[in-house]
Amino acid sequence: MQITRTEATTSTPSPEWVTGIVHVTSIATAEGPARLRVDDVRFEPGSRTHWHRHPVGQFLHITDGTGLVQRRGGPVEVVRAGDRVLIAPGEWHWHGAGPTTSMTHLAVLTAAEDGTEAERGEPVTDACYPA
Repeated sequence: MQITRTEATTSTPSPEWVTGIVHVTSIATAEGPARLRVDDVRFEPGSRTHWHRHPVGQFLHITDGTGLVQRRGGPVEVVRAGDRVLIAPGEWHWHGAGPTTSMTHLAVLTAAEDGTEAERGEPVTDACYPA
């Protein structure tokens, strides 16, 4: 068992992964054979990830605000505080805030055996992002 009593640090992802202002606070990163990672992610209005996929999938729990999610080939879906999103392994998707609303979620994922957590795709353009 490990208890962490220090304040978590918040970082800003590289623009290679997101559009807009996004804050990521690492909640937990497992060591050893476990490959679990949990982040608290806050998207400012209009901010979103680029298209990406996770080799072992991802789980999102929306904790605050209203945001948007989309899987490749599917409609843009509105998500609100309390909603949960299960993203299948290898499924191309993006997620982020609404155009005028912020959104915060817990992101839970397991890295692949080789340590890969995600594969980055192209940005979600303003033309594709709902205004």
